[in-house]
Amino acid sequence: MTLEKKDEIDNLLNHGIEQIYPTRDFLKAKLERGEKLSLYLGIDPTGPSLHIGHAIVLKKLRDFQRFGVKIILLIGDFTGMIGDPTDKTAVRKTQTKEEVLANAKLYKKQASLFLQFSGANKAELKYNSKWLSKMSFEDVVHLASHFTVQQMLERDMFQKRFSEQKPIHLHEFLYPLMQGYDSVALDVDGEIGGNDQTFNMLAGRTLMKQLKGKEKFVITMKLLADSGGLKMGKTTNNAVSLADSPNEMFGKVMSWSDGMILSGFELCTDVSSLEIENIKNDLKNGTNPKDIKVRLAKEVVALYHSSRDADEAEKNFTETFSRKGISDDAEVFSAASGEKIIDVIVRAKLVASKTEARRLFDEGAVSEIGGEKITDQAFGVTKDINVKVGKHRFLKIKVS
Repeated sequence: MTLEKKDEIDNLLNHGIEQIYPTRDFLKAKLERGEKLSLYLGIDPTGPSLHIGHAIVLKKLRDFQRFGVKIILLIGDFTGMIGDPTDKTAVRKTQTKEEVLANAKLYKKQASLFLQFSGANKAELKYNSKWLSKMSFEDVVHLASHFTVQQMLERDMFQKRFSEQKPIHLHEFLYPLMQGYDSVALDVDGEIGGNDQTFNMLAGRTLMKQLKGKEKFVITMKLLADSGGLKMGKTTNNAVSLADSPNEMFGKVMSWSDGMILSGFELCTDVSSLEIENIKNDLKNGTNPKDIKVRLAKEVVALYHSSRDADEAEKNFTETFSRKGISDDAEVFSAASGEKIIDVIVRAKLVASKTEARRLFDEGAVSEIGGEKITDQAFGVTKDINVKVGKHRFLKIKVS
């Protein structure tokens, strides 16, 4: 094997990856031997669009596909109806089959930004209802016999709920079994996902070893997290959706904390590791983080739209904030005359909760565009008003 090929494998197994099970050397040896390998990613359709967290893993899948690995994108149309309890402090709301399939409508098209679904080594799209919906109760009991209650209770979110006397539903214990069985049904060599999916993916590794005598490898990817340690996602109200406009994407990236700049370049762009080191040195040497974040935002927009869109988004962003204006694509939201502005902001989902909204009011982070800060949480809207919430969130309120 050439030195260039070995370097390619090293980069494949390092860039953006947190852990490989059983070991990095185990997978590296397989790739160096040129073994025919299959790798899958499972996504539950919990929303109508993929977001940048999904794209982090899809980008890595793209790299494996280019290396010759067989790729499978699995839509969890069955598991999506149940809901993954990972990182949840309360039980997920269940979805109907129709809701799940409606959510997944755009997934293949969006995944096609990274994966090739045609050609010699085309990616496959599959749905896990094909096997999970056909399992008998006897099958489920047999599957459950490979795990213990103690194993399930080791999960930190279950421990937290247990200590807080919040309910843990039995079907939530079954979720890792279902995801684990996906590996068996697909008969894959490996699985990839965010590091928050480690428990579920290792459940599949356990089942593959016990039911098929096969050593499945698991790749966990780093997560893009905010300054508080919360991962970017729909439930934390800070995800960049792949359906976002260029202006929306640009603004959201600019709202990220400075501490996310380097991980943003590593996980969300195609900038090389060498260039990221240069960016790291620039930050150490006093370059304004905002200038570097502008480049990050442009890289992200160009990846999903175009370089021209990225330039336009930068121009729009600069004009908006230098003139304290409001972008043309800011959301328009209706409110009843006299309705409290804090309630409007929460209903419009500019914040994740009323608690967060109160914090922003206390910090003086809510203001009228071109006007004064709004500090009175009981302030009632009686006329059309444009407001700024935090640094980069805007809302056009129309009073009806």
